[in-house]
Amino acid sequence: MSRLLIGFVKLTGWPVQWLCFRTKVSYENRAVQSRRIKGSAIVVSNHTALYDYAVLLFVFFGRVLRTQMAEVLFEKGLLGRFLTCMGGIRVDRNSHNMGFVEQSLKILEKSGVLCVFPEARLAREGETRPLPFQTSPFYIALESGAPIIPVYTNGSYFQKKRARVRIGTPIDARAMWRPEEDEKTNLLRITEAVRQKVIELGRELEREQA
Repeated sequence: MSRLLIGFVKLTGWPVQWLCFRTKVSYENRAVQSRRIKGSAIVVSNHTALYDYAVLLFVFFGRVLRTQMAEVLFEKGLLGRFLTCMGGIRVDRNSHNMGFVEQSLKILEKSGVLCVFPEARLAREGETRPLPFQTSPFYIALESGAPIIPVYTNGSYFQKKRARVRIGTPIDARAMWRPEEDEKTNLLRITEAVRQKVIELGRELEREQA
């Protein structure tokens, strides 16, 4: 990862991304969680397009987002090398290699910010959005103790309609743990609770625009 490259991309890319996305950010409670992130955190967002990564990169301009990304992106030559330099974390979805979990935990241990799109892929035509969330980000949250920052993006890119992002208040996964339940049940419940929170943020955006 090259912090110099990340800084260069953000500074030179700012006017370009503004023309493309014109992102408007709103908050569930700005006094609790704004675009500024202090310490370690896990940003969890729905996934509408490949541009989601670029949008969140500039929404949270002041921090380096270490984003989990599908293996297919790293197999595209120059793009793969660029994403590696930008701090991308490779996730091999079709293998049992869980190295990305250990890498993510190390980032959080160093007060870094992890960004995850737990749907793990884009929805196909006719599928309900957001797709079911994978549990691995919430296992990472439980292991690290890092707060989860739920985010919703409307995916309005390169359109007359502005891209809109809503930032929710942080969620403490450990506080949601129920000792009377086994690990799998806890993990599935916490995963779905965060998914429902992201959906709620999307509904709040819709009400704002109504």
